Amino acid sequence: MSETIITNSAGGIVISSKGKVLVVNQHGTSWSLPKGHIEEGEDPFTAAKREIYEESGVKDLELIEDLGTYQRYRISKKGSEDISELKIIHIYLFKTNQIDLKPIDPENPEAIWVDKFYVVNYLTHQKDKEFFLSIIDKIK
Repeated sequence: MSETIITNSAGGIVISSKGKVLVVNQHGTSWSLPKGHIEEGEDPFTAAKREIYEESGVKDLELIEDLGTYQRYRISKKGSEDISELKIIHIYLFKTNQIDLKPIDPENPEAIWVDKFYVVNYLTHQKDKEFFLSIIDKIK
């Protein structure tokens, strides 16, 4: 039996000026909030902004609040839980006036704006849904 590796990720819940929430497609197989691995020498906040830009093209971000962390296993390409990697995910709440979405990362080919009450219908991973529901009242 192989050991589970623990990785650190960072990302954000991004709210548009029209009150919609940014959701991204990963590998064409799953949907999540924009996030990804923290690179060596990078702090979580910088990583979150970089990942949001790579996965959506959104660079104009204003920090509202640090939402803390949650943990979950990664999603396999088949959409099931892959226990080989446990992610510790640091999430920030941002707002933006930038509406046009142009993902840079080829592994995250699509980004969309979704009404906050429908975001959980898009998110693939149960832990992402639970975290989002725990902070939904902070989205104005």
